[in-house]
Formats: sequence, structure tokens, C-alpha cells
Amino acid sequence: MIAAQNPPPRFTPEEYFTWEEQQLEKHEYIDGQIYAMSGGSINHGRIAIRFTAMFDAHLDGSNCIPGNSDIKVKIAETHNYTYPDASVTCDERDKTNSNYINCPCLIVEVLSKSTEAYDRGGKFRLYRQNLALRDYLLVSATKIEMDLYHKTDQGQWLLFNYQPGDIVELKSINLSFPIEQVYRGLNLTPETEATM
Repeated sequence: MIAAQNPPPRFTPEEYFTWEEQQLEKHEYIDGQIYAMSGGSINHGRIAIRFTAMFDAHLDGSNCIPGNSDIKVKIAETHNYTYPDASVTCDERDKTNSNYINCPCLIVEVLSKSTEAYDRGGKFRLYRQNLALRDYLLVSATKIEMDLYHKTDQGQWLLFNYQPGDIVELKSINLSFPIEQVYRGLNLTPETEATM
């Protein structure tokens, strides 16, 4: 006979913020449940750092705030909170909150084997609820490839696939860069993915 396991506790948003402050690792909060954020590969970390540094340099002196994976994004019209690998907000309302941002115009997720399906599906559905979001960039950690979902002025999402030799264009923050800039010096083999 298998003993029944107790379901994980459900938290209110206030309980989540208080509880997470006491934890050593980050946790996303979706529909009252908490989900631990697992570590990624070396490539994953280096790519995320490069985006954060690139955004910070590009936006220096602007009203926009670039964020790394320590900055929560609140999903609009919900009490759900996620930790993208990088984000940018240019909304004045986000300058008054110290716990999370509400109105990102750009979100970057570096893909891993364990999260790619969620990042492309369920997580993108959550992020699309934020009306300010214009660009959602999914970045491979094992090959030179990025998928950009860009929202037009008419509210349609267009998909752009970037490969070696391409110039990535992030209209949300008026930034273009050669795709190889992000991948310089990385060992791009499937073995670089973290396995557990």
C-alpha cells in the first residue's frame, strides 16, 4: 500500500512573499502553488547575463528598467508571479514597486530541456496577459537560434526565427544586435544542458 501524500500547501500572495523572503532559492507562484526554480547550465547562466548586460548598457540614461532573473514579473489580472531570465519595463508604474514589475515590454527566457515546452506554451499564455508586452524572446542554450514573438500594433503575435548570421531586432526597446554576440565563446553542444 502506498501512503497518500499531503498536497503542497496553498499560499495567498502575501504569504508567498513572506515565505519566499526566508528561502535560499527562488520560487514562482502560480494559482496559489509555489514552484522552485531549478538551476540551469553554464550556457544558460552566461546567456542570461549577456542579455542583462546588453540591455543595461543600451538603456542607460533612459526611463526603462532592465531586470535579471531575480526580478519577479506579476501576471496581469492575476496573483501569479514568475522569474524570467531577463526583462525590461519602461512603464512609470513599475518604478514605485520594490517587489515585482507589472508592465514588462520585453521578456527573455533561455530554454532548457526541462522548461522549453512550458516556456513556449503555458508560460507564454501567462505573459501575453500583460498588455505592455511587445517582445517575448526564447533563446536556445545549445545552438545559435532564437525565436522572437513580437506583438504588432494591431495586437497580433508574429514569430521570427533567428539563425547564424541574422540580426536580432527587439522593437520594444529599439535594439538590434548580431545573434552571434550572445553566443561568443560558448560550447554549444547538447551535453552542456544540465541533467538531473
